[in-house]
Amino acid sequence: MPDSPGLVAILAYDGLCTFEFGIAVEIFGLARPEFEFPWYTHCIAAVDQGPMRAMGGIQVLADGGLELLAQARTIIIPGWRDRNAPVPQALLEALRDAHSRGARLLSICSGVFVLAASGLLDGHGATTHWRYTAELAERFPAIDVDPDVLYVDSGQLITSAGSAAGIDACLHLVARDFGTQVANSVARRLVMSPQRTGGQAQFIPTPVSPTPRSDLSRVMQWARERLHEPLEVRDLASEAAMSERTFLRKFTQASGQSPKAWLQHERLARARELLESTPQNTEQIAQRCGYRSVESFRVAFRSVVGVPPSVYRERFGREIRSTS
Repeated sequence: MPDSPGLVAILAYDGLCTFEFGIAVEIFGLARPEFEFPWYTHCIAAVDQGPMRAMGGIQVLADGGLELLAQARTIIIPGWRDRNAPVPQALLEALRDAHSRGARLLSICSGVFVLAASGLLDGHGATTHWRYTAELAERFPAIDVDPDVLYVDSGQLITSAGSAAGIDACLHLVARDFGTQVANSVARRLVMSPQRTGGQAQFIPTPVSPTPRSDLSRVMQWARERLHEPLEVRDLASEAAMSERTFLRKFTQASGQSPKAWLQHERLARARELLESTPQNTEQIAQRCGYRSVESFRVAFRSVVGVPPSVYRERFGREIRSTS
C-alpha cells in the first residue's frame, strides 16, 4: 500500500465536458473515510484564463493554473472541447514536462487528442470513443490505435474510450495504486459493477443480462463458482446446452470477449483477491484459480497485471504472511 498516492490534477477549460470531469472528481476527489490509509489529494487546474463555462452552462472555478501540473503525480484530461480545436502550447509543454518527471497522464474519450497533439503517444497504443478511432489513427499515424477496447494502459499513459469507459480506466488506476479490493470498494460506492477489464469491446450489441433469465449469465456464475477446476470452453458450452461453436459466437457477441479471455480475467481477478486477503502461497492460489501449474499462473499473472504475484502481495497484501 503506498504511503500516499499523491496529487491528482484534473484539467478544466472553457467548453469543459462535465460528465468526464465529474468522473474524475468522483473517483479521485471524494473523501473516503471508509479507508484507513491516505487517499488521493486533488486539485482543479485551469487551462484557460478567466471564467470557464462548462457544457450545460456551469461555470468552473479552478484551484490554479497549469503550474499545478508540476506538483501532480497524476493528471486527468477529460474529453476535449472539440477534436479539431487547437491545444494551447502552454498545456502541451506542461504535459510533456510532467511526463518527463514520471507523472501518469490519463485521458477520457476525446481527451486523447490532447495527448496525441503533445506527441507523447507516438509509438504507444491508445484508444478513444469508437466514433473517433479512425480519425485519431488518420491524423496521428505514429499512434497504435486500438478501436475495440475500453482503455489502454501504456504505463505512464492511459487512454480510455467513451465516457463510461473513463470510469473503468480510473478504477484501473486505483487498482494499480491500491489493489483490486479497494478498486471494487470504490465501484460499490459508485453503485456499479466492479471495474471491467480494458480488453473488453467498446460496442456490445447484446449485453449479458445480470438476471438469472440470461442463460449466459447463469453459465458465467456457474463458472465463477468452479474457477478452481480446469474449465475449458467446451465445459461452458456443455453447461449452456449449446454446441461449442454456437456458444463461442453467442458469448463473444454478448460479452465483447471470448470465453477463454473471460475465464482468464476471472481467474486473475480471483487470484488478486486471494493475494490481497489470504496467507495462501502462490502454489495454493494457482490451484484455487484453476491453473495446471504454478509456472503457468506466474506467467499469466505477470503478463496481465504487470508484476509477479509475490510483488503484488508485497504492495497490496493486508499485513498477512504467506504460508510458504
